[in-house]
Amino acid sequence: MTTLPPGPKSTLLLGSARRFRKDPIDFLRMLARDYGDVVSFQIGPQPMAMVNHPDLIRDILVTNAKQFHKGRGLQRAKRLLGEGLLTSEDGRHLRQRRMMQPAFHRQRIAEYGRVMASEAERAAEWWQDGETVDVATEMMRLTLGIVGKTLFGADVENEAAEISGALDEAIQMFHLLMLPFADVLARLPLPPVRRFNAARARLDAVIYRMIAEHRRTNDDRGDLLSMLLAVRDEEEDGARMTDEQIRDEAMTIFLAGHETTANALAWTWYLLSQHPEIETTLHAELAAALNDRVPGVDDLPNLPYTRKVIAESMRLYPPAWVIGRRAITPCMIGGYAIPKETVVLVSQSVTHHDARFYDDPERFDPSRWTPEFESTLPKFAYYPFGGGPRVCIGEQFAWMELILTLATLAQKWRFHLVPGHPIATMPIITLRPRHGIRMTAQMR
Repeated sequence: MTTLPPGPKSTLLLGSARRFRKDPIDFLRMLARDYGDVVSFQIGPQPMAMVNHPDLIRDILVTNAKQFHKGRGLQRAKRLLGEGLLTSEDGRHLRQRRMMQPAFHRQRIAEYGRVMASEAERAAEWWQDGETVDVATEMMRLTLGIVGKTLFGADVENEAAEISGALDEAIQMFHLLMLPFADVLARLPLPPVRRFNAARARLDAVIYRMIAEHRRTNDDRGDLLSMLLAVRDEEEDGARMTDEQIRDEAMTIFLAGHETTANALAWTWYLLSQHPEIETTLHAELAAALNDRVPGVDDLPNLPYTRKVIAESMRLYPPAWVIGRRAITPCMIGGYAIPKETVVLVSQSVTHHDARFYDDPERFDPSRWTPEFESTLPKFAYYPFGGGPRVCIGEQFAWMELILTLATLAQKWRFHLVPGHPIATMPIITLRPRHGIRMTAQMR
């Protein structure tokens, strides 16, 4: 006889929606602590499960990936992202990924590295010694410049405030989309729905204008958009992407490449400010490897501690904090029956803090990332970029951007948390700081 996973009792109408909405990360950690590695619960009428063991996570994301589609949260994200890589399924997803893969070829990514370092060098001139800034906002500003140059081959600085504001409005809509009966709510003329529609229209206007400019000039500017316009599906019909397909992929890269990297950098500055001995070790590596010059792609092998700092930051504060998959057939996970249409969650924010895999898991300790430790760590005990056939296509792009920007800025600046400033997470699509991160910039 097969049984459902254990889980908490919940109210008949809302299930555990109220507890999940109040603090989703704390709720998921409670489930893992109290009920084990496979847990069932309800969010309104939706049956849910949470899985928290690397072997079982691998089964969902890799071994049995064809038994699952994206969760309802990302299906609802189609309102913003369309049918991009993050939201498309099955044959459409495979075709789009195949067509986009050349954009993330190692040689092309190396060319993007020069843009990343150049934009970071420019950002290092933004601040005054002793100035108080919100590093979350400043890192968003920086990564927006990088994604503008690498995606569109364009300087979007003049539009940065409008674009960031529109992205903020669009992302706020996901508070509503996580509610029970969200599909009904999203069709009503509610203020957040109207704001979302207006924000999406502003973002569409920017992207379609860039597409039109590229088509008009017909130049290969070495950016992602030029590649998307030129690529053909050589394995099938040789067709090019339509403007709508390019819009969807560009919007996905725009959000993923801008939002996640900025959050990772912001949390890294916060952690460094709380651990001056780690910051000192980082500065020593930068001085020895770079001697005050702007780093390039060739310097990446000489910055192992910088990479460890970022790896540990993304362990504690993973920008992508949860992955949802919807079972399209009944299946078994860890000996438990998972009914069809159950949404199965795996959470980096839970697994990355699991004491079975990390000694003193709440401690910020970049030195734990030794080759020996990494060789014994189960594959899906650490997965900030997901895994399997839907692993983030821009993973190497992101690692390079994070290392080069941190190395460039940390040579010139350190940031100190403003006393009394509250630090709390805001898990929506990504793991944002709820109150920003107010810090004082100190020139080195």
